Amino acid sequence: MALKRLLRFGKQLLRVKVVNCNSEDSRLSRCLNTFDLVALGVGSTLGAGVYVLAGAVARQNSGPAIVLSFLIAASASVLAGLCYAEFGARVPKTGSAYLYSYVTVGELWAFITGWNLILSYVIGTSSVARAWSATFDELIGKHIENFCREYMSMNAPGILAEYPDMFAVLIIITLTGLLAFGVKESAMVNKVFTCINILVLLFMVISGLVKGTFKNWQLDPDEILSHNYTINSVNLTETIPSKESLGAGGFMPFGLSGVLSGAATCFYAFVGFDCIATTGEEVKNPQRAIPIGIVSSLLICFVAYFCVSAALTLMMPYYLLDTNSPLPVAFKYVGWAGAKYAVAVGSLCALSTSLLGALFPLPRLFWAMADDGLLFKFMSGISPRTKTPLIATLTSGIVAAIMAFLFDLKDLVDLMSIGTLLAYTLVAACVLVLRYQPDQPCPVYHVANTQEEAEVDGISVPSMGILPGVEERFSFRTLLFPQNPEPSALSGSAVNLCASAMGVLILLFSIAAVQGGGAWWNIAGLSVISLACLVLTFIIWRQPESKTKLSFKVPLLPFIPVISMFVNVYLMMQLDRGTWIRFSVWMVLGLIIYFCYGLHHSTEASPVHSSMDTEMNSFKPDQESESMSPEKEAFLHHGINAREEDDRDL
Repeated sequence: MALKRLLRFGKQLLRVKVVNCNSEDSRLSRCLNTFDLVALGVGSTLGAGVYVLAGAVARQNSGPAIVLSFLIAASASVLAGLCYAEFGARVPKTGSAYLYSYVTVGELWAFITGWNLILSYVIGTSSVARAWSATFDELIGKHIENFCREYMSMNAPGILAEYPDMFAVLIIITLTGLLAFGVKESAMVNKVFTCINILVLLFMVISGLVKGTFKNWQLDPDEILSHNYTINSVNLTETIPSKESLGAGGFMPFGLSGVLSGAATCFYAFVGFDCIATTGEEVKNPQRAIPIGIVSSLLICFVAYFCVSAALTLMMPYYLLDTNSPLPVAFKYVGWAGAKYAVAVGSLCALSTSLLGALFPLPRLFWAMADDGLLFKFMSGISPRTKTPLIATLTSGIVAAIMAFLFDLKDLVDLMSIGTLLAYTLVAACVLVLRYQPDQPCPVYHVANTQEEAEVDGISVPSMGILPGVEERFSFRTLLFPQNPEPSALSGSAVNLCASAMGVLILLFSIAAVQGGGAWWNIAGLSVISLACLVLTFIIWRQPESKTKLSFKVPLLPFIPVISMFVNVYLMMQLDRGTWIRFSVWMVLGLIIYFCYGLHHSTEASPVHSSMDTEMNSFKPDQESESMSPEKEAFLHHGINAREEDDRDL
């Protein structure tokens, strides 16, 4: 009896969501097009990092080879972006990685993903709002900071910020009002700010080509130390590092290790494109627009980061770059000090679009989880006038405003990385699993359970539980050389087991690589784990793939999802112990909410979801089919009526 209860409880945790991808109905307003999604992805990804990150990484990690660091980081980000793009084509609904996990690996993993994404978006919104406030305050002479320090100081070092940021709260409230007013209006504002940001960056790139020189990519350390650093009446001698910290000079002064270290930092510059995946029910043609929006925004952001970092290191030697405001200092270096105003405008526009990109998906995630019953139901309301999740939007704004008001957030920003990287990892794993699963059988199998075989439109339909194809029994031969050209229950289970084992091995590899050092036993262990991962990848590669037609599919399966999983988990292991402790506290709070509320209020636990009507609505045998023939429709209705009569008799 106890074993049965335990099995039933386990099934509850792993129940998957049934989604009707065939339906165009949505309670939200379908008003976004492909250009809106590209602008949203570029705006949320190409934020203030382009104005700060390039200088810090070039000076401390990569030198002029920062362009290679951005190339490597962009490649890693594209791996995750391709996985998101396939799911956007497969499940064009609101929820992003939360929904993708729900339809694939089950409810508990979906809640964990959604709960961590909520944390990421809240911290992202609050931190960007504070950065916007600080940037604007810098332009007007720090009057806001001085006023708040004098009259609103908070004495709680290590816990709260030194002073509450009222202006950041005002920014969040204003943006919340814009989002509540309508998604179309929000998208228009985002497009305006994104275009201004792109124009400013284009001006910087052209300036770098005009005023820069390739000599700055070919510097020798001895020449550097003997140079006169009073340029344009600015004495830069104090900013010159020691000879040891200059590296070897040239294009790659810190070697390949410096390029890779810079790439790990640059990876986070591409975080933000996943907000596109939350717009599934607000896009006119989601199966086409979401994949194009994700891939296009990542490519545009890479070109922008690549060109700006190249222009920056051409204008000014890498060892003189300012780590906090590199672009104004670089323009001052070449004698164009007045360009700092263009940089300020671009920076504020970039921060505005980043803020919108962080706050935009948060209410949609709240709404999706509340609509599924995993979070409190009051957040699932939709405004009949604006067709936006009004209560969820207001809740998001209030939570983000409180965070920006009270906390400095420097110690919490790394939590954004854990939430985002965990979502990336699960989406990659879901793509890997789902592409090798057998297609769901037609509902006719369930209604024709009294017949051995039925004829529908001249096609022979097997009885329930028998799939077309070759029957398979487990053996090493069938594992490596499957006889069935289509995915079967055996091949699907093999992929599930291999993917699960690979996830554990990748976690062990990352922990050992980061913490184990260079001892011989650690290197031997890493070699064994790598070999095991290669074997598992080969087994997955040998299994037949699903032939379901989609508007976009990840190429080079299973290699791209596996590499994406490895990169994401490895980056997660790079975070410090304090971040993991704070992550554990957040997870404990989330699991309390799930087991006390979400598990019992989940809509997937409702008896309605086991009805035949739900099965009929959620099934789509062929995405290209237009309609059902009269004969097949009559047959299906006959089966449903027969099932209802049987239920009444019972």
